[in-house]
Amino acid sequence: MTNAPVADRLRYWATLVLLPTGPLPRPTRRNYVFDIVLALVVGILSVDYALDAGDFPAPIELPGPRGPVFRPEPGGEVGAVIVAVVASAALALRRRYPLAVLWIVLEATLVTPPEWPRLTFYACVIAAYSAAAYSPHRPPALASLAVAVLTVAVFRDSELPVVPNRYVPLLILVPLIVAANGLRTWKVRTDEGLAQVSALEREQAEALHRAVAHERSRIARELHDVVTHHVSVMTIQAGAARKVMATAPDQAEEALLAVEAGGRAAMTELRHVMGLLTMDGADPAELAPQPGLDQLEALVARVRDAGLPVELTVTGEPRPLPSGVELTAYRVVQEALTNTVKHAAGAPAAVTIDYGAEQLRVDVVDTGGAPGPGASTGAGHGLIGLRERLAVYGGTLNARRVGAGYRVTAQIPLEAP
Repeated sequence: MTNAPVADRLRYWATLVLLPTGPLPRPTRRNYVFDIVLALVVGILSVDYALDAGDFPAPIELPGPRGPVFRPEPGGEVGAVIVAVVASAALALRRRYPLAVLWIVLEATLVTPPEWPRLTFYACVIAAYSAAAYSPHRPPALASLAVAVLTVAVFRDSELPVVPNRYVPLLILVPLIVAANGLRTWKVRTDEGLAQVSALEREQAEALHRAVAHERSRIARELHDVVTHHVSVMTIQAGAARKVMATAPDQAEEALLAVEAGGRAAMTELRHVMGLLTMDGADPAELAPQPGLDQLEALVARVRDAGLPVELTVTGEPRPLPSGVELTAYRVVQEALTNTVKHAAGAPAAVTIDYGAEQLRVDVVDTGGAPGPGASTGAGHGLIGLRERLAVYGGTLNARRVGAGYRVTAQIPLEAP
């Protein structure tokens, strides 16, 4: 019973040691081609060395009349060629299975005669580098590298290979060329990366400026629609109250009550808009919802109280629409009736809401009349804001004169019910 926890603990630690610490290697076709060519080059050099080393004498001295005589070792080149081929061929998979390749080369190094150190030395160096660079199993890889160093430098009674003189320029020039090319590639990629970062920063700054401008425009439209409508209606009602205050106090009181109600409605909508803009504003759940098509009756009633005869007609099959679409349609009616109050005081107006299968149509038309007190304050921003609102949902706005009156028509595409 006491051995079970120990065994479980050992299995746990073994799992941690063997657990990959990075993604498994996925060499490309180009990597495989390079590794195969590298394996062939190392294999050719190693086999050539093995064939030459097969004529070496064995380290057993026999007495002779003219000094020590060495006994040749028969058949030594055959085994050397096999070891060289195995160690070199494994390098073809050095990226895909770096740790296994290192173990194979280490095994070949252990069976290599001490007199032939160059037979597997170069393959061992390449395999050790591949294990350090590509193996996702870091603890086993580091342990295997330590074993490789001890095997080549300590445990084996052999000298490190001496590089032939004809290979010295090659071994100096090739690393220099590779290092120079790598440095140039790194510099080019660094410059490209810096250019991409700079371009991305510029794009982000431009996007931020566009977002700020868009938000300022949206806030301006919202404040314009809220303030203009309510202030225009309040102005008309306050003027009516002033005219009848001496002759009809009851009517003046009703007009003033309408002014008070309009002011409260304006404050409610302004509080909603400003509350969403300030970080320390009121909780949105406590604010009045944005107006929609269900509040058109209240809007029309306020305009009627200002002395403008308005008729509201709804056709088609009413259904819930996205809140943004309903708010846009509401603002179209609000702006059109506000313009009627300002520019055609007392003129009858008709509002038609048509729920079509593919679009929502809003139509506001008046018969024309005398300009109201606030007619000279308009600058055309209201219709511009409506077009921008409608463009967000792919809608269109058509505002034109019809005889002595004015007609505003908005069409907003809808998804099929």
